[in-house]
Amino acid sequence: MKWPMAASCALSCLLVAEAHALPALSSANCAKAAQYSESKRGTSLLVIQDGRTIFERYANGGAADGAWPIFSGTKNFWGIAALVAVEQGLFKLDDHVADTITEWRNDPRKSQITIRELLNFTDGIEGAPHLHRVSIRDRNSMALQLATVAEPGSVFIYGPSHLQIFSEVLRRKLNGRGAIPYLEERVLRPLGIGSLDYKQDALGHPLLATGFHLSARQWASLGELVLGGGSYHGRRIVSAGLLQEAFVGSTANPSYGLTFWLNRPAGLLSREADMEKLLDLPWQQEHASRHGSRTRFASSAPFCHPVNGRIDRAALIGGLKVLRRLLPAIDHGPLTSGRPRGLTSWCVS
Repeated sequence: MKWPMAASCALSCLLVAEAHALPALSSANCAKAAQYSESKRGTSLLVIQDGRTIFERYANGGAADGAWPIFSGTKNFWGIAALVAVEQGLFKLDDHVADTITEWRNDPRKSQITIRELLNFTDGIEGAPHLHRVSIRDRNSMALQLATVAEPGSVFIYGPSHLQIFSEVLRRKLNGRGAIPYLEERVLRPLGIGSLDYKQDALGHPLLATGFHLSARQWASLGELVLGGGSYHGRRIVSAGLLQEAFVGSTANPSYGLTFWLNRPAGLLSREADMEKLLDLPWQQEHASRHGSRTRFASSAPFCHPVNGRIDRAALIGGLKVLRRLLPAIDHGPLTSGRPRGLTSWCVS
């Protein structure tokens, strides 16, 4: 599957929010960042600080009420739903999946997989990008039958299979009620977001890996939730302590938590790669924490970096190559290349 959005120029939404006493951001610098964004076909730039909108501009067909595809940012919302389910007592992160998917109990590998490993993509199951196809009648059943290609916990494999299996776990824990009503009731409506396009298969199972179309402000609500420690506009959606589980990497890939990419060094042998160019590669050719060679991905997928248990900035953005020029511009004015300066803690979706 090829994504129609290039990481180098795709920007649908940017949120920079600071939940603590940090210097006020300059609207003039934001305007310079917007000019750069627009030159790269960016459609919207939204900057929020301490709950207050300090800059908002739309271009290239963008509009305040315009919804744009957020691709892998969709995963974040389902990751939050998983944590809400844990808090509700439906399951624990380290429960074995086979406790619910009972047909796995006699499989020597699948019987050892935990829900946490589904959410951080270290379950050892093939990534299965073909699950994105609209022609599939029953994605959940297809995902459950996928082969394991490694021992659980030993490797990180990016792909839609893991969350699709989690979708079936959640469906069974809800006694067949369905994952969509649960997400809407527990996550989307509390964030002020209504029903979305869930890319459902013929049986009504949603595709958890991608599919949502959101406006800048709708997507910004996720960043505000993260910065609010699990609360949004005074309403708690998930506890702060449980939310922190999303920002803990695995041994197989320290740069990925529970559906969130982490802006965290993966080791001395790490190198950067464009995730958009890796999505279709066989899992053995991906460069994510395998056989001692680790990659810190630069992509349109979510990034978070808590420092001392705290996140003070969040950015929801189309591509990290754009981010690296936008955030320094917002902070300091000049549009320079290289890594963002002065960012101690941040999140990218």
